[in-house]
Amino acid sequence: MNYSIESDSLQVQVRLKGMELSSIRSKTTQQEYLWQGDSRYWTGQAPVLFPIIGALKGGKTTHLGQEYALPKHGFVRNSDQVQLVQQQSDQLVFRMESNSNSLAVYPFVFALEVKFQLFGKCLEISHKVYNLDDKDMYYSIGGHPAFNCPLLPGEKLEDYLIEFPEKETDSTWMIAAEGLIGEKGEMVLNGTKEIPLHAHLFDHDALIFKQLKSREVSLSHRQRGPVVKLEFEDFNYLGIWAKSGAPFVCLEPWLGIADSVHHSGLLAEKVGIRILSPGATETKTFRIWIEE
Repeated sequence: MNYSIESDSLQVQVRLKGMELSSIRSKTTQQEYLWQGDSRYWTGQAPVLFPIIGALKGGKTTHLGQEYALPKHGFVRNSDQVQLVQQQSDQLVFRMESNSNSLAVYPFVFALEVKFQLFGKCLEISHKVYNLDDKDMYYSIGGHPAFNCPLLPGEKLEDYLIEFPEKETDSTWMIAAEGLIGEKGEMVLNGTKEIPLHAHLFDHDALIFKQLKSREVSLSHRQRGPVVKLEFEDFNYLGIWAKSGAPFVCLEPWLGIADSVHHSGLLAEKVGIRILSPGATETKTFRIWIEE
């Protein structure tokens, strides 16, 4: 089931299952900016990543001596245990709570609310995490929105690039077997603001950046300029990904990262893991701007 909101500029749809964004469409041009999924490449569109980002070493993690198995990017994205708790013309709020299934793989009592709100050409997506447990809660959270690229008929991927507002110097961390972070990095940004898009950019999986100064990134056309901008001031890491040859690009704000090949296996020692005190809440927000 999909729910819709709109502003004077955009119409947005969100799927109840997984609280997943499923459409960002211009009301003026009817242009669809969000990837619509295709089994030839990837059926996802913009999954919510919780309570982990990426893969676990061996598919498992250990907490207080107990082992737990979690799928890549966590369990929210495929969950049908989601409720719509608020709906207005320009706002939707969804909520998921821990249950017997989640407690079997993730040992914390929690609630997660995701709010989608439109402001003109801006879609603000807020993630509010509640620790309803009597112990510290360890978690990561992130977004995975995929944008159509190329956007218009007759265009090609090479007509587009990724742009940052500041000159950046950062390596991407190579993805090893089982989706883990490898030992070697590869310099992608060396005092530059741009990453040109091309057919082989993602041959070795996602580009993963840990040291960016910028907290916004744009998918831009070489002639038309910025098409989509992502603001991610609440997030420490950025993933950029597409299936090789697929007509989309994901801009992924993350609080957390996949296990490294040398990770201890302990949940509390995961890179980027958040710690939330009993009874506490934390809200992390990113924004998608349609720039055209």
